[in-house]
Amino acid sequence: MTTDTVAAPETHAFEADVSKLLHMMVHSVYSDRDVFLRELISNAADACEKMRYEAISSPALLGDDPQSRITLTLDKDAGTLVVEDNGIGMTAADMAETLGTIARSGTKAFMENLVAEKNGDGHQLIGQFGVGFYSAFMVARKVEVVSRRAGEPGAAIWSSDGLGTYTVAPLDAAAAPARGTRVTLHLLDDAKAYAERYTVERIVRAQSGHVPVPIVLREGASDEEPHQVADGVALWTKAKSDISDDDYADFYRSLAGQFDKPALTLHYRAEGRHEYSVLTFIPESRPFDLFDADRSGRIKLYVRRVFITDEAEILPRYLRFVRGLVDSADLPLNMSREMIQDSPVLSAIQKGVSNRILAELDKLATSEPERYAAIWENFGAVIKEGLYEDFERREALLGLARFKSTTSDGMWRSLNDYLGSLKENQTAIYYATGNDLDRIAQSPQLEGFKARGIEVLLLPDQVDSFWTTMGLDYEGKPFKSVTQGTADLSLIPLTEGSSSKEPSEEANRFIAFAREALADQVSEVRVSDRLTSSAVCIVAPENAMDLQLKKMLASAGRAPERAKPVLEVNAGHALIARLGQADGDLEARRDLAFLLLDEALIAEGEPPADPRAFAERLERLMTKALR
Repeated sequence: MTTDTVAAPETHAFEADVSKLLHMMVHSVYSDRDVFLRELISNAADACEKMRYEAISSPALLGDDPQSRITLTLDKDAGTLVVEDNGIGMTAADMAETLGTIARSGTKAFMENLVAEKNGDGHQLIGQFGVGFYSAFMVARKVEVVSRRAGEPGAAIWSSDGLGTYTVAPLDAAAAPARGTRVTLHLLDDAKAYAERYTVERIVRAQSGHVPVPIVLREGASDEEPHQVADGVALWTKAKSDISDDDYADFYRSLAGQFDKPALTLHYRAEGRHEYSVLTFIPESRPFDLFDADRSGRIKLYVRRVFITDEAEILPRYLRFVRGLVDSADLPLNMSREMIQDSPVLSAIQKGVSNRILAELDKLATSEPERYAAIWENFGAVIKEGLYEDFERREALLGLARFKSTTSDGMWRSLNDYLGSLKENQTAIYYATGNDLDRIAQSPQLEGFKARGIEVLLLPDQVDSFWTTMGLDYEGKPFKSVTQGTADLSLIPLTEGSSSKEPSEEANRFIAFAREALADQVSEVRVSDRLTSSAVCIVAPENAMDLQLKKMLASAGRAPERAKPVLEVNAGHALIARLGQADGDLEARRDLAFLLLDEALIAEGEPPADPRAFAERLERLMTKALR
């Protein structure tokens, strides 16, 4: 290789977030450095699987080297560790795009969480956020990547010390693999153990022993035959009896790029009209991309052990937290990825896998409710999206749903539990929505329900405001918001020790006055069944949008046409009766009526309808009180 045959390298700066990430990773997440090798091996395995896929339509790409492999080369004297594969490889442009950014790894979300947790137990952060290739800088002072795309004549080299810049340059093909990628880590002084055979073998066997590509290990420039560390036998093809929990956990971490354990593992082979193997995991902790806007899944699709795509929509979007793979024996290998998505075979697989996962969750909820509660705690807000989107499985999802309520003391309750506590003459499943559990529990609209011992479901997730509008019922009992329409509580007796007061003549007089004074602000002023201790509250009219949903849409800039709320008045409240005794000062009575409406709005988390008028009324009343 001479300077005449190779162009000068181009120097580039990392994206700002990547540069910060590299610095923070090296200085904050040292406790699990071993994970870097798993990440590099996973990348190499993916490259080999992509090569196998490309070779289906272009067998010539394999040349005289058809067998996929990953080779680890250790050199203690030079202080280097090399991870090499004969996969699909990269061009110089691919390197600049792939290794200069973290395009798909949620950089900003990772940064925010790393800053928040760097003083805590940081050992889970790398796996949790999938930083992949960049974890190499935890153990290397310099990283060089030499790659040659299969079928391309030229090669390129990428190099960086991880401090802010990287270079990309063409490379003489003779100095590069025939195809694939070679990653050379120039190890830090305190990371030289990663050039030791024992250390590397231990890490590979523990974390990457089940990748579907053979892994061999070579020491230095030795002419000895490379030593095989992993045989490349796909874990999902083995009998369940031959796989330990640790094997499953190791494979999950390698596949999902996470560092926790699976909370639930599902491994089976479907036979019959269609044959396919399934190995899926529900994580023990929330993946960082759980609430990504595109809500895409993370299930890999294989056909007869050939990796096809990780973008096939195997599971509905509300199960996007599930990690794993499906290996089909029926899909054609030569079908394009776009056509596979429309295949009736894939449709059958989608239905079968989705139903099986929900069935396993239901089985777990029955047999081990505490384990299931932990899964629901992490992923319930996402699973409930299915109540809005998946009509076919809505009944099953309602059975899986768990809720906290006014009577559950912070524990999770199923809808069957709720039906078991129905009161005499209760005809609906009552719920209250909001964005904070404690605040919902203190809502004045709940007072009448509590006085009658009626359980109310507390729904703090955004999706709750949507699925509850679908007109659902469970076992014939419809869902009904406590902040919408009439409460219909008069037929349900009060609990022992609770009492209600009949409206006094003075209270009825003030209600009639308020109805006239507030005619432009509310659709109705009426006596409330809901209230026992608060003076007033607002609710939505019977057929209008629920208050919380209306608030959410307004915050998103999609405010619906303004519908006047209903002001409900506690006719037995001493303040209401006292206001009904006031005579003479019409302006003061009007001010008091408006202030009660503003009080109800504030209790609901809303500002007064007219803040300036609210301040003026308050000032007038304080002035009169001081005379």
